[in-house]
Order: sequence, then structure tokens, then C-alpha cells
Amino acid sequence: MTTTTSVRHDIDEIMPGVIADRRYLHAHPELSFHETETARFVAERLTSLGVEDIRTDVGGNGVTGLIRGMGAGPGGSRVVAVRADMDALPIQEANGQDYDSTVPGVMHACGHDAHTSMLLGLARVLLDRRSSFAGTVKLLFQPAEELPPGGAIGMIRDGALDDPNVDAVMGLHVASDIPAGKIGVRPGPASASGDMFTIRIRGKGGHAARPQSAVDPVVVGAQIVTALQSLVSRNTDPIESGVVSVTAFLAGEAFNVIPDTAELRGTIRTLNGDVRDLLERRLVETASGIGETMRAEVEVDYVRGYPSVVNDTAMYHLVREAAIDAVGEERVMELPASMGGEDFACFSLERPSFFFMVGVGNEDRGITWPHHHPRFDIDEKGMAPGIATMSLAVLKYLERGV
Repeated sequence: MTTTTSVRHDIDEIMPGVIADRRYLHAHPELSFHETETARFVAERLTSLGVEDIRTDVGGNGVTGLIRGMGAGPGGSRVVAVRADMDALPIQEANGQDYDSTVPGVMHACGHDAHTSMLLGLARVLLDRRSSFAGTVKLLFQPAEELPPGGAIGMIRDGALDDPNVDAVMGLHVASDIPAGKIGVRPGPASASGDMFTIRIRGKGGHAARPQSAVDPVVVGAQIVTALQSLVSRNTDPIESGVVSVTAFLAGEAFNVIPDTAELRGTIRTLNGDVRDLLERRLVETASGIGETMRAEVEVDYVRGYPSVVNDTAMYHLVREAAIDAVGEERVMELPASMGGEDFACFSLERPSFFFMVGVGNEDRGITWPHHHPRFDIDEKGMAPGIATMSLAVLKYLERGV
């Protein structure tokens, strides 16, 4: 078995290249479903490294490749996949670094540039150790994590978990709210399902001075917004988690005109599938019922986004052990569940999986801005512990399974 010390040493040696890759990708971001140049960059890197069976256009712009161990051992038939997402966000960067985005209005504001470069770094570490492990590692570079329906489901449909059949999947995400050098883990539900809704209200417009002659969609919408705040507090078990947020209220333009229509938009987040079903049903019933009571027509468009990421318990223990080996027990954090959504959930529905967090925050350097913010950045020193944790987790899985 490869020693932790040698893994750390080799990662330290390749980190200048990992950082260079990350900065190149950061400067050249591409939006979801448009990651053509990023995919080309990844495929060329994999080819130069000697990765086998490189496939492109998997589920859109996805790229996959294989690293086959040549060592002896009981894990010869095991296949573990490691996933990184590649897409950026429609945000104008405001950092002022020499590696800032060169694409107006597009930015890697969620760390996917780091994920991609870290997986390329992992490939280098594992390729150098092919003679010491048995089994196969499948690299999954996924497009379109940021925009539902997402890229994971397309990759799965295109056979990313087949040929060879994948036994388990691992993934990671950088976190600016966790100090660099720390690793965050959690068993069970790790992130929430993320659904979207649009509520369209059709009333009857009129003069603002004669509201009795109109059916005011603004008032109807206001009643709906208020009522939706009770969906979680008065419909779900207090032990369960749920979020209902109305994030847009669109109606009218003039101060003296009651408009004909109004539109509400928002999201529902849950960790439990039954709660998800309940809140969807109650949202439709509540909005429609208020509309009927107030003489307005209400139409609800409900779109299911990503499901909840559920971490396999056995894999939790394996990855936690790897993290302790990589950074020390005092730097491994037990995290609460997040109400954010994550496309990795599609993989976790298909195979035993584990998704962990890699600290990249640095308060002294001002690297604390949240994800999806124009000033989001990372302390690149945090990437090495992430690569080390993933490397050791993969090697442990291939050696003994879970």
C-alpha cells in the first residue's frame, strides 16, 4: 500500500502544475452546457498523462478516462469513479487578480476550476502508482452542474457508470467558509434537493383608485407569499428540514394602475423525499386555493431539480479515515447537512457514493467571500489536502472495498 508520506510528497511536487491548470481554467470559464474548450483542455491533458480509454461528448461535454492498476490484490475487479464538475456561472468577476476571468459576464464563482484541476492532479498521482494497486479508477469530468437538469444525468444515460461497471463514486467540493487545510465530512443526507416553482396569477387590471372594479394580482400574490411561509412550520415534522423561499415578485409598472398579472418565483429545499413530495403538493394546493378564494386564476409550474446527496455510511468511514491520514484528525470536521443543491446527487442515487468538502478559505487574506459571489476566490494551498484525501480514499477503496 502506498504510504501517506509518499502521497503527500508527490502531491507537493505536482502542485505548481495543478495551480497553473486552475488559473488557466479560471481565466477561461464557460457556462453550463457550453464547456467545449474546457472539455478539450481536459481531454488533451488526459492524453498527455497517458490516461486510457478517453471518451469525449459524454452526456454533452463530459469527458471520461480510465486508470488501470497493474498491481496484484483482491481489488482487481473493483472500479471506483471520481467526479469533478467543469462549468462556470453568469457572473462578472470583481477580484482583480492576474488570473481573473477573461470572458465578460462569466466567472468560476463556485470553484469548479479547482475541482477540474484537482482531478487532473489526482490522475497524475494515481498514474505514478499503477504498479502498486489493483483495480480501476474512472475519471468523470462533468459539464453543467450549475444549471438543471444538470450534466450528471446525461453522463449516466451515456454510460459513464458502465463499461466498466462502476462500483462506487466519490466527489469533492471546495468551501470558502472552511479554512484551507481542513476537510469536511458527513454521513447520510449531505445536501438538499433543489426544486423551482413559478406561480402565475391572472386577475383583472384597472385603475388604482377603483380597486373594487379589479381583481388585484398583487394582493393575491402577497397573500400567497405569506401563506407559503407556513408550509414548513405547519405542515412538516419539526425534526425534518425544509426551506421555501419566494425570490421574485414580478407585477406592474405604474403607480396608478392595477396590473392584469403577477408572477412569483422561488425554490423549495428538502433533505427527505417524503417531505419533498408533501411541500410540492401543499404549495400547489395553497396557491390555487388562495387564487380561487380571491377570484384570480392561478397556474403553478413546479420543476424538480437535483435530488438530495446521500452519503453512503460505509464510504463515510473510509473517506474519514483517508482524511485523517491526509491532514490529521484535528483538521477533519463533521459537517451539518447543507440546504444547497448539488448535481452529484444523481450519481449517489445510482451507486454507493461519498461527497466531501475541502477547505479553501483564508480569513487573513480576505478569502471569505461566499460561493456565487463576484469576489469568490480560493486559497490554492487548500487543494493539496483535497487531492491527498481523495488519493488515499481511492487507494483504500481499491485495496479493501468498504
